[in-house]
Amino acid sequence: MVARFQSVRGLSRTLAAPLSAEDQLVQSFPDASPTKWHLAHTSWFFEVAVLDRFATDYRPFEPRYGYLFNSYYEALGPRQPRPARGMLTRPSVAEIDQYRAFVDAAVRHLIETAPADTLDRVLGPLELGIQHEQQHQELILTDIKHALFSNPLLPAYDPDVAVAQPDAPKPLSWHEFQGGIVEIGANDEHFAFDNELPRHKTLLAPYRLASRPVTVEEFLAFMQDGGYRRPELWLSDGWGLVQRERWDAPLYWLEDPQRGWQIYTLGGLRPLSPGHPVTHVSFFEAAAYAAWAGKRLPTEAEWEHAAGYEPVAGEFLDRGRLHPTIADEKGVGPGQLYGAVWQWTRSSYDPYPGYRPFEGVAAEYNGKFMVGQLVLRGGSCVTPPGHIRPSYRNFFPPATRWQFSGIRLAEDI
Repeated sequence: MVARFQSVRGLSRTLAAPLSAEDQLVQSFPDASPTKWHLAHTSWFFEVAVLDRFATDYRPFEPRYGYLFNSYYEALGPRQPRPARGMLTRPSVAEIDQYRAFVDAAVRHLIETAPADTLDRVLGPLELGIQHEQQHQELILTDIKHALFSNPLLPAYDPDVAVAQPDAPKPLSWHEFQGGIVEIGANDEHFAFDNELPRHKTLLAPYRLASRPVTVEEFLAFMQDGGYRRPELWLSDGWGLVQRERWDAPLYWLEDPQRGWQIYTLGGLRPLSPGHPVTHVSFFEAAAYAAWAGKRLPTEAEWEHAAGYEPVAGEFLDRGRLHPTIADEKGVGPGQLYGAVWQWTRSSYDPYPGYRPFEGVAAEYNGKFMVGQLVLRGGSCVTPPGHIRPSYRNFFPPATRWQFSGIRLAEDI
């Protein structure tokens, strides 16, 4: 557990390494957070979830940090308003590095010295803290990508990142599932967030799932057929958003008069590759594309039922590509279920039957967000390896585009 803790904590520092102190302060819009805030917030979480509860001799590095780096835990008191996290010029990046080192040493000391009965109680909250930090590692990359894209110079997060040019993807095909009464949700064998529980039965009608995500080339065909100008394809809220924001392409797409469409990546501006999965689309765009294609988006139960037959393997953060590419379809079922792009589902983010929130500090972790959001499944190219499982439920409002979100189609049999 010490090795796992240190490895995850070290990865966060590695992700921040290409960034200057100025980069780490930027907050480009209210839903994103500065890199240094992520680094401090995850340390604060270990303080309140682990050290304050179990390390009897622990004294906080700086008690006032609770106000600065609490995210949304009402029971723990007031906090810096989320849209104003970018105003925190102090503490400095160097001071946050000291804060992280202080917390790391305290957690290691607790694990190495705690009595057996205390250690048994520590391991659950510690694993929660590790999984929580992995969520923020993905956010570090998605948030800084949006921040750097907001700079007219379009600077790269890491210019050495190579965005692979894939071979042409296989033609889209379909995998049939007979449905019936199936079980979804996490079992008791491994860690799961509260929103993955309890495992329960649900009824599925027979359905088909597409063999891979929708590609750039396929989405371009939707655009060229007037997809962003045809209200009959769009949900009402989505059509209103298209009109207000003047959307005409996915986020990070830029059309150059001489070079055609390009895409901003964490490696900088690159030519748009027709074979890559389309990414950075909202739920509204995914649903409109599905309507144009004469299909629909899968429910999260359909996705999980199909994914349960496939190994949890794919294009994750450890591949170092930081942009989705074509994966080998080695399984017998649908390809690219894991990694590459988060896949929008048609399922509202609701509690499962019999849902119970975590106890203690983490009681506010997931449950209070279960309204007005849609579920995404599968992880992305910037999801840390080992963080995804078939039951994992990500969730965002339907207008969200700055995450690595893509499209997989489904249809009824």
